[in-house]
This record gives sequence, C-alpha cells and structure tokens, in this order.
Amino acid sequence: MENVIEIKNLEKKYDKFTLNIPNLEVTKGMITGFIGENGAGKTTTIKVILNIIKNYSGEVKVFGNSNDLSKEQAKEEIGVVLDEAFFSEILTAKDINTIMGDTFKNWDKELFYKYLTDFKLPVDKQIKTFSKGMLKKLEIITALAHHPRLLILDEPTTGLDPVARREVLDLFQEFMQDENNSIFLSTHITTDLEKIADYIVFIDNGNILFTKEINEILDNYAIFKCKKAEFEKIAKEDMVCYSIEKYDVEVLVSDKKAFKKKYDFGTLDKVSLEELMILMIKGVK
Repeated sequence: MENVIEIKNLEKKYDKFTLNIPNLEVTKGMITGFIGENGAGKTTTIKVILNIIKNYSGEVKVFGNSNDLSKEQAKEEIGVVLDEAFFSEILTAKDINTIMGDTFKNWDKELFYKYLTDFKLPVDKQIKTFSKGMLKKLEIITALAHHPRLLILDEPTTGLDPVARREVLDLFQEFMQDENNSIFLSTHITTDLEKIADYIVFIDNGNILFTKEINEILDNYAIFKCKKAEFEKIAKEDMVCYSIEKYDVEVLVSDKKAFKKKYDFGTLDKVSLEELMILMIKGVK
C-alpha cells in the first residue's frame, strides 16, 4: 500500500528527551491515530513531519518527497491543525477567507462559508471573542477548505463539547470518502479514535511501542483480572504487561481467545484504547 508519510531512523535529541523512531508509516486512504501521554513525543513528531522542527537525523518523507513544506505542492496538499492556535486574535473569519484565498490556489470560499454556517461561527467577530471550542472549529474548517489530500491534526477536538466533537468526526469521515485522502491524528480523546481510526500508532517516552490496526486491538486484546495468588500461574509470555492493584491483578493480553483456552480462572474484559495505553505505560512489562 502507498504511504503518504514515511519516517526512517529519525532521531531528535533534547537535553532531557530523545525522539527515536526507526520506522513510522501513514498509509494512503487511512485514518491513523497517534496516541501517548503528555510529553511522549507526539507533537514533536508532528512538527518534524511539518518541517517546523529541523536539525534531526534520519529521513522524513511526505507524499514520497522530502518534507520541505515550502514547496508549493506540499503546501497545497496538506491541511494542518496544531494544538496551539495559529490565527491572530484580531482577525475575523472574513479576514481569514481573504488571507487563505491569497495563500492557496485551491481555496474554496463557498465551502469555507458553508462550514462557518454549519458550525454557527460568526463571520465578522474578532477571534479573540471566540471560545476555545469555536476557535478549534475555525482551525479545522480552514484546514479543510483548500481541499488537501492529507490532514495532519494535533488534538483537533480538544475543547469541543460531545455534540461538536461528533460533528467534527463526521466531517473527517466525509473527508475520507475520497479514497485518495488520509488523516494523521494525534489526540488524548481515545474514544474518538475508536470510532474513526483504521490504525493506531502508540508512542511512549519518544519511542514507538507499536503500530496496529484498530480492529486487531479491539478484537484481540483484553484485560484479564484475577487474584494475586492466581497471577503466579500465568506464564510471562502470555501477557503484554500487568498491574498489581490493592485486591487483584490486571493483565493485558494480546490474544484473548488463546488466553481463555489456557487459563480457566479470572475474568476477561474488553479493553479500550485508554485502558490499553494506561496499562502499557504504567504496568510492569
């Protein structure tokens, strides 16, 4: 399958943190979710991909080419929403339409104004009067209104209420109706990814722990709960990690069917992305 983002042997060093990614691929036509706790390296990775952060070793390609977003083609084909706001607070949505119309060849004024209406965003009010949720909506529709092929999104639904989040997720799925489009999406709201993602990339302390299909995670992984005495009967190779609680032990398993056949005690529960992330970060390997 064709990749829209390829990272090989990436290393970016800071005083107390090193981002080290031997291999990361984002597949064309897919929504790839990027998860990990604060400080794990998600935003740094995104800024490397966007060439905002430089002076790293390794290879980063977008659409098969070096990630030089000063190139006209790359600028036109990528829509970006970063965690921090990038609009001047004195601008209005009308101003942004003018600026973006001069910036992007494919800027779609009609689509932009349609999104403004759909999300009930004012045209003539300064951004400084917007709530955080309104500002995030504005950033998302601005990223979409020049018809990119790739969306790179860092915490795009932060600050949105559940109804607005659902509307934004529907917008992303509408974008993905075109099989040539792709999304790379970093978020702490892992329930959003359970609804729309095809793949999950999990990063911790600057290192990629795994890249897996979402269905593989939700269908095969599980949390096994048992008493402390029973835990001693479980072979180490049958668990991904575990956490010893006050009264019992929680074990993350990667093949719940095989595990259930082998052990006839305890209980197996479905695992959410959030539970998996917490166990893999905090649990004992």
